[in-house]
Amino acid sequence: MARGRKPFLLVLAAIPALPAYILFMRFVHGLGAVTNLTDDMPWGLWKAFNVFSGVALASGGFTITAAVVIFHLEKFRPVVRPAVLTAFIGYMMVILSLVVDVGRPWNLWRPLFYWNERSVLWEVGLCVIFYTTVLFLEFLPLVWEKLGFRGGIRFWGWLTPVFVIAGVTLSFLHQSSLGSVYLIVPGKLHPLWYSPALPLFFFLSSVALGLAVTSCGAHYSSRAFGKSFEPLITESLGRATAVVMIIYLAARTLDLGMRGNLDKAFRMDTASLFFQAETALLGLLPAALLLFPAFRRDPGRVAGAQATVVLGIVLNRMNVTLTAFQLGTGARYIPHVFEVAVSLIILCAGSALFYLAVKHLPVFGAGESISSPPAHKAPEKVRMGT
Repeated sequence: MARGRKPFLLVLAAIPALPAYILFMRFVHGLGAVTNLTDDMPWGLWKAFNVFSGVALASGGFTITAAVVIFHLEKFRPVVRPAVLTAFIGYMMVILSLVVDVGRPWNLWRPLFYWNERSVLWEVGLCVIFYTTVLFLEFLPLVWEKLGFRGGIRFWGWLTPVFVIAGVTLSFLHQSSLGSVYLIVPGKLHPLWYSPALPLFFFLSSVALGLAVTSCGAHYSSRAFGKSFEPLITESLGRATAVVMIIYLAARTLDLGMRGNLDKAFRMDTASLFFQAETALLGLLPAALLLFPAFRRDPGRVAGAQATVVLGIVLNRMNVTLTAFQLGTGARYIPHVFEVAVSLIILCAGSALFYLAVKHLPVFGAGESISSPPAHKAPEKVRMGT
């Protein structure tokens, strides 16, 4: 028995040992010890996946809360809490990755007091800090409901519209501003991805991604935890994702045509293949499928198409930050194994937090407001409010 446990215990010991070793090397010996970054390629996988993709992946919070609270689309209310939880955990993981990447976490407070209004990164940093705070405030009622603190929940219900409006405003600012970051390097990005409209493209794709992530999260979480949602929710999320994706892809196509770069998408070189993968295979195809009512009636098919949309938009963020930059400058970069490990560790940590939250908090509920307890709870099914 003891011998059988030894390999298992060694594996358990190695799990925290690896990130501890990477963090030690990063903060003692610098980025060069754990990354393949260079002066020609100063931003790598951590920025592309952990930040640019991570912020977009957490956009379901502002998308769904805006749909329910501002536009009164009550059919989406049952997925508000999972969306807020996903967004809150996502932004915490983004901040954690920035601490590892940028370093000097003891200086995180400086943007709050040393303003640089001309810096896009300063605006992004400030919005991420404030929006994470808003998500924390929206997340609090789940804890209070678990503890039976009904008075605080009712009071917080009155403040919900304020939180939502603040969250939507902050999200609009920094989701689009992430695209603005690359406006300063028009000569270093491949023409298939550089555009003065990058802020608009980043915002539109973040809305589609927020809907897709919420749909996938609701479907797979409901299966894992024995819950279920009304089919109308997944159908509506699928239709909304398709509409936003088609608007986004149409805007990008129109932009390429107006700037005389559309022909570059069909040259069958490295750039065009990456572009076709993110737009046609992982973008247009699932969006077109989601337009068909018969296709949307199968929750499994909808989840698969939504997952494809997620991959397509994540690939777009990776292409803008890595592929387009390398093709435009000739810089060479392959992520270090430690860069990949840190990204996977952060992703696994976020997934574990989501699992623990869903297991111990009333995440699946269709209450009268975002911060109120469910008005009608069924043990095995989350019902739509009417």
